[in-house]
Amino acid sequence: MDSSFPTVSELVAEARRLYGEEFGGEAPRVAACAPGRVNLIGEHTDYNQGLVLPMALPLVTVVVGSQTSGQDVTVVTTTKDADEPRRVNFSLPSDGSPLAPGSPKWANYVKGVIQHHRAPPVPGFKAVISSSVPLGGGLSSSASLEVGVYTFLQQLKQDDGDKVSKALACQQAEHTHAGVPCGIMDQFVSVLGREGHALLIDCRSLEATPVPLTDPNLVILITNSNVKHSLTGSEYPTRRRQCEEAASILGKESLRDATMKDLEEARARLDDVTYNRARHVIEEIERTVHAAEALKRGAYQEFGQLMVESHNSLRDLYEVSCRELDELVSAAMEVEGVFGSRMTGGGFGGCTVTLLQASATDRAILHIQERYSGTPTFYVTTPSDGARALSLL
Repeated sequence: MDSSFPTVSELVAEARRLYGEEFGGEAPRVAACAPGRVNLIGEHTDYNQGLVLPMALPLVTVVVGSQTSGQDVTVVTTTKDADEPRRVNFSLPSDGSPLAPGSPKWANYVKGVIQHHRAPPVPGFKAVISSSVPLGGGLSSSASLEVGVYTFLQQLKQDDGDKVSKALACQQAEHTHAGVPCGIMDQFVSVLGREGHALLIDCRSLEATPVPLTDPNLVILITNSNVKHSLTGSEYPTRRRQCEEAASILGKESLRDATMKDLEEARARLDDVTYNRARHVIEEIERTVHAAEALKRGAYQEFGQLMVESHNSLRDLYEVSCRELDELVSAAMEVEGVFGSRMTGGGFGGCTVTLLQASATDRAILHIQERYSGTPTFYVTTPSDGARALSLL
């Protein structure tokens, strides 16, 4: 059974050790961390200006490093399965020469954050990155990296400290340098996460409402399928485009403004696929509102039912699930004490999130292991704080 993961202090120690090895025995001067996230409900609604209900995780990306005198940047990652090389060097952007994406891919997130930092120019630096957020697991390792790097850079060159603008800058980094047209949810909760709370985020107004999640009898179990189907890269922009087409046909700025009545009235003008995509988003936004209300009331059974409805909609209407995720959800729902389970993240692999009684945790993990055809990894988690500077004393 694997439900443990490195603590922040363990990640910092690992990063400091590698920093010493890579940079001639020097010690880093500053450090920062930023969490991954799990989305409890509200999937593929953020880029439709809808509502989402994520929480920040105790799984984090740590960045340690020091300012240098020149215009060069050197970054090393401890991640074993990052695309090679694990060390990258490049020069800071200038007016005539912005930072261009390149290889290795992981470095593009760092370059994008430097390019979009809100207090240019960023000074030269050398840094080591260490993370406990699984890559490609749907727990937002990319936003965790972006926000971690930005928080590190804030200690080298302060900006105005506006947290929403920081999240937007990190989202821009992903758009321009990683080429992923993501919504704002991941960066937002990585910046603004709060211990003991999920965040109901309105992705249009960028307002966040903390929803308490402190019941000691409740556990959030994340199960990593440890599969990643290659469709992900092409399918995400396709889904986004289909939603934009549906909104356009309905005469709406986004699907946030559409109702099921609007959709049914336009049914004849929509092909089946576009109709299904729009139906998922419209109903998922409504589910998210109801789920946040249920959580506030402590109506966990109701919340769990909405999670299952969300998964079924992602499977049947949005078509972003896969056999492995469906297996994991089915297995979890067979366990007494489980309230609800669903795929989380972009889809086609990655993780499921399950809400259950704390007393049912071991039983659920064992049952899922027995029923699942693959080899899952488990994380027993609680809502955690967002990005922060760390002391190296």
